[in-house]
Formats: sequence, structure tokens, C-alpha cells
Amino acid sequence: MTSSMNQQAAASQKTRSEQETENEANRLREQVDAALAVVNLRSPDEVESLNMAADRIERTARDLADALRQLAEQRQAAEE
Repeated sequence: MTSSMNQQAAASQKTRSEQETENEANRLREQVDAALAVVNLRSPDEVESLNMAADRIERTARDLADALRQLAEQRQAAEE
């Protein structure tokens, strides 16, 4: 079995909440990378771009926190 097939098999075993949490974490990583790219820019729109990057990171971090809480609730309910 190839690495790609192993990853697909592992992904299919994840619950919807686990997949959503992973997706949100990946989105946050992407937003942070994009923000770091903006930091290195020197342009007339730099201030607006930095503020927009900060807003996107805040929203994505909230989405990730919500997904993590939902996953925690789901796992706690499964234990009961």
C-alpha cells in the first residue's frame, strides 16, 4: 500500500469533527504563511494588507477553536 493510500485510509476513519478540525488547522497554517508573506512586502498597500491578514487569522483561529471544542464535546459524550 502506498503512502497516499495509507493517508486516504486514515482520513476515511476520521469522524466529521476530526476532519473539520484538521481542515481548520490547515486553513490557519495557510493564513499564517500568507501573513508572513505580507510582512516581507513593502508596498503602498502594506498597512491594509497587514490588517486584512490579521482579520483573516482571527476568524480562522476562532473557527479552529470552535472545531476543537466541538470535537472535545463529541469525545466526552462518547466516553459517557
